[in-house]
Amino acid sequence: MRFKHFCLLTLILALGACAGGVEKKAQYPTGADRDGLNANDIYTKKQGIFGEGGIKILGGGNDEKFSDAITVNSYLWRAALDTVSFMPLSNVDPFGGVILTDWYSDASTPDERYKLNVFIIGSQLRSDGVRVSAFQQRRRGGSWVDIAVDPSIATKIEDAILTRARQIKVSGTN
Repeated sequence: MRFKHFCLLTLILALGACAGGVEKKAQYPTGADRDGLNANDIYTKKQGIFGEGGIKILGGGNDEKFSDAITVNSYLWRAALDTVSFMPLSNVDPFGGVILTDWYSDASTPDERYKLNVFIIGSQLRSDGVRVSAFQQRRRGGSWVDIAVDPSIATKIEDAILTRARQIKVSGTN
């Protein structure tokens, strides 16, 4: 039942994102592009596929207010990317704070592989602002078999992300 609710909410948010709006943050060069259109045309109000303003969801209507509600802590986000950068990334959602890796196998243990799901929760740099789920498989015969993962692995990765986030904050780079 949760999965159905998640899918429905994702669909609603995706449709709501189809609404046009005024581009404020991007800085594009002036002049004509290859189609002869002025690059500054991106700053004019555009109409979405559902008419002016799109679909109003959860009291929508104020795009800036809604987009501000979907933020994650930038230090935790950067730290999480730095920490799992050795693994191939499968899906990255900076607005939702989700990093999903693909399976990774170390050269020294080719018959084992790991996968991580990292979730950045909230906009504050707090110890409970990051959650990691770890998965492990071993090759048996010709197929991969799921095996239980030591819970301390996820905790160690969370700790590494938090440590890196503190380093980034102290150094002032982000």
